[in-house]
Amino acid sequence: MPVVDREFVTALPKAELHLHIEGTLEPELKLELARRNGVDIEQDTVEDVRATYDFTDLTSFLAVYYPAMEVLVTEQDFHDLALAYLERAAADGVVRAEIFFDPQAHTSRGVPFSIVVDGLWSAVQEAPSLGVDAALIMCFLRDMSAESARETLEASLPYRDRIVGVGLDSDERGNPPEKFAAVFAAAKEAGYRLTMHCDVDQDDAIGHIATVMDEIGVERIDHGSNILEDPALVAEAKQRGIGFTCCPLSNSFVTEQMKGAEITELLRSGLKVSIASDDPSYFGGYVADNILALAEAQQLTREEVVTLARNSLEISWAGDEATQGWLRRLDEVAAQG
Repeated sequence: MPVVDREFVTALPKAELHLHIEGTLEPELKLELARRNGVDIEQDTVEDVRATYDFTDLTSFLAVYYPAMEVLVTEQDFHDLALAYLERAAADGVVRAEIFFDPQAHTSRGVPFSIVVDGLWSAVQEAPSLGVDAALIMCFLRDMSAESARETLEASLPYRDRIVGVGLDSDERGNPPEKFAAVFAAAKEAGYRLTMHCDVDQDDAIGHIATVMDEIGVERIDHGSNILEDPALVAEAKQRGIGFTCCPLSNSFVTEQMKGAEITELLRSGLKVSIASDDPSYFGGYVADNILALAEAQQLTREEVVTLARNSLEISWAGDEATQGWLRRLDEVAAQG
């Protein structure tokens, strides 16, 4: 029986749709940027940095995650961060990368919006040389105010041609999606595509999923495996073709396990499930690692792994022409197996 191995997984053209660029800050680059910018991070070696990447749930993860961003100061820093990720993604067979970024995490500490976007955009423009088509998705921080999100949306409009969509991330506790309904309505009117995090096993997780589907009107849900608690919502998501961007390795850090059984159930139910790496420098694996971990844990077939790759391409926000080309390549690779 043909196996699902790294060679097979990396050969499959795929899209990565749930990737926080700040979460790709590897210890080596963090040290380099700290020295470049004269930022005292109280860590002197890669081992020191890695030792700080210690957390048990979403809240403790965020307490590590945001302070690490202090080393990101200049346009060159954001360029270098994004380009390092894109090189890694290309090695994993990613042909489309839709990259989350958190402008409020930077503007709130004095880094201008333009510095963030210009730096990331310069790397996006280099991505085709790596064989990757890249795009930016601007996320609002849900533990900040709706007014702050609205100000961030306004700041983004001069860069509308560089940003394909908006998302919502950070601490979900006490920050339900309806808090940002008006901002997302304005973003949709401005032409942005919509996605939102519905993190795993949060308070009222199923209520949040229902809200983002029926009131916010998102096209994709990031994480979202708790939808299995409501078969009617599962049927609705299937009928509407809503995409799900699931991240097994990060699940295993912030919950008791990777939610592999739930992700597999969603896949086998015919939902548009894709796999991504979330914050790979913190969770120990990029997209191919996530697919392999899920495939091994759940004994996925090669056909199911191909379906995950196909879903990722079909629910991406790339143009139809590019998507159809990638799907033809996917069929060719799958047929060779």
